[in-house]
Amino acid sequence: MHDVRLNSILDNDFYKITMQNAVVKLFPGSIVKYEFINRGKHQFPEGFDVALREAVNKMAELKLTKDEKKFMARTCPYIDLPYLDFLEGYHYDPSEVKIHQDGTELSVTVEGLWYRTILWEVPLLALISELHYEMNHMERDSNEVVMSKTLEKADSLAKLGVNFAEFGTRRRHSYKVQNLVMEALTHKKESTFIGSSNVHFAMKYGVKPIGTHAHEWFMFHAAEYGFKMANELALEHWVDVYRGDLGVALSDTYTTDVFFQQFDKKFAKLFDGVRHDSGDALEFADKTIAHYQRHGINPLFKYIIFSDALNLEKVEEITNYCRGKIGISFGIGTNLTNDVGLKPMNIVMKLIGVQAPNHEWIPTVKLSDERGKYTGDPKMIELAKEFLRIKE
Repeated sequence: MHDVRLNSILDNDFYKITMQNAVVKLFPGSIVKYEFINRGKHQFPEGFDVALREAVNKMAELKLTKDEKKFMARTCPYIDLPYLDFLEGYHYDPSEVKIHQDGTELSVTVEGLWYRTILWEVPLLALISELHYEMNHMERDSNEVVMSKTLEKADSLAKLGVNFAEFGTRRRHSYKVQNLVMEALTHKKESTFIGSSNVHFAMKYGVKPIGTHAHEWFMFHAAEYGFKMANELALEHWVDVYRGDLGVALSDTYTTDVFFQQFDKKFAKLFDGVRHDSGDALEFADKTIAHYQRHGINPLFKYIIFSDALNLEKVEEITNYCRGKIGISFGIGTNLTNDVGLKPMNIVMKLIGVQAPNHEWIPTVKLSDERGKYTGDPKMIELAKEFLRIKE
């Protein structure tokens, strides 16, 4: 018996909530499919599927509390009140999740209406990570060590004078470790810590929930409208829903070069900034600065959120390079919530298909700025590269 469970329906990344609000509004009939990808080739012990199924089944009991609803209404005025009523009545449906184990290999898929299934990805990854450490009897650093490591990082970041947020839910060691990290970050005075991507912890510790949209927003638009229209329509629909709020655009779903071709003066002025999530960070900064300058926009009035596998060395290098050229902020994930003396897991869950009106599945792909790290159906990847004129 493993008592690994979620404590709140808001124990999720904020961008899942913001995207769900938009999906309820714009795509209430769309059906999608997600798949767990074990990038780190981790081996799962016998009975892992049973323990995970148990934890998933318990999620059906989660419900938005009155206090959580009040927090959302107060903190996120750009989210529609009818959506909060919807979330109050929402329950996870465990039948949407298929779990299978073959020896040491784990298979997890999620299928159903997009507005319902969109919330599964982050908690599933968090549960898989926590169960992996527990069932393999791997001992982490003590609570004191976890907190002192976190405080040291916060000190270094404060000395650098850069704002940073905690982005570590999906690959956290455990709920307890993320809680310790948040406790340390919020108790430190003279801190540059600005918030968390985890809505539950943002509420618990009285900080800002941070996030806008994820790759799946753009991947869905490519499946629905075609690769050439994906970036533009994804941004346009985002603006239709949020009217200028939540103004950070994710740039690398179909490579940054393609993104900037469509991120015209209107979007460049309307969005507050862009998020970097793959490829060379300094090269990305140069491209972004040049893009704003080309459109007659002062880059110092805009900013980049860096969120790709960050540690202190990377943050320092990026800060020294970008300071005085463009606004910067950092979203630090695994390096905060899974720096406990054990190897962090390398796991993701991706949108892999969108159902067409004729019930056929359209495969989705992601062409990030990491050359050769494209994910999805190989034929569709080739098609996307051809359409978007991407040369490797």
